[in-house]
Amino acid sequence: MGPLSMAGGKREVLHWLDLLQQVYAANRAWLTELDSAIGDADHGINMDRGFIAVQAELAAHPPADIRSALQAAAATLIRHVGGAAGPLYGTFFLRAAAACAGKPELEAGDVVALFQAGTQGVCERGKAAAGDKTMLDALLPALEAMRQALAEGTGSVEILDRAAAAAEAGMRATIPIQARKGRASYLGPRSIGHQDPGATSAFLMLRAAAEAWRA
Repeated sequence: MGPLSMAGGKREVLHWLDLLQQVYAANRAWLTELDSAIGDADHGINMDRGFIAVQAELAAHPPADIRSALQAAAATLIRHVGGAAGPLYGTFFLRAAAACAGKPELEAGDVVALFQAGTQGVCERGKAAAGDKTMLDALLPALEAMRQALAEGTGSVEILDRAAAAAEAGMRATIPIQARKGRASYLGPRSIGHQDPGATSAFLMLRAAAEAWRA
């Protein structure tokens, strides 16, 4: 079986969503501290609350397939997460769900398509681009790394590992950037020198995906 035939399915997606609840709980204080410098000081609180709600929803209504699991996550995040994060992460998972329609398993190319659809949704919903000091500064480099890894014929775990590494580099690259979108943009030059909390939570999301597919 070649690397492109290595598939993951509902088990990996549910494990990913479970890990996200753990990851955002563990990093709640860090994300909130980052947000206190250039935002509303609630990003960690919101992400933690949102994924606790996602886990409760999935436990109460076990999803039938990958698409319904991601749709449930999207709807729950939109309902429970405040600020910009709810609509943006909700859109990410909603578009990702659509990309997984009818797929009982996710081949390596499907994993890339999932993240491509989600990232495109964030671009459209947030009307932001690379260099604006947002979560896209982690997601866009990650997606480019995924595409390159897929073109090289690697499997899903390697694709996600490379994506997480690119997202981490993109996250750190937000520190010297002046924000051009969101609440941080109101600070003008004072936003320089601070790591973007949205890019940080996006990196954590990608790292959790790599861990979920590796397990």
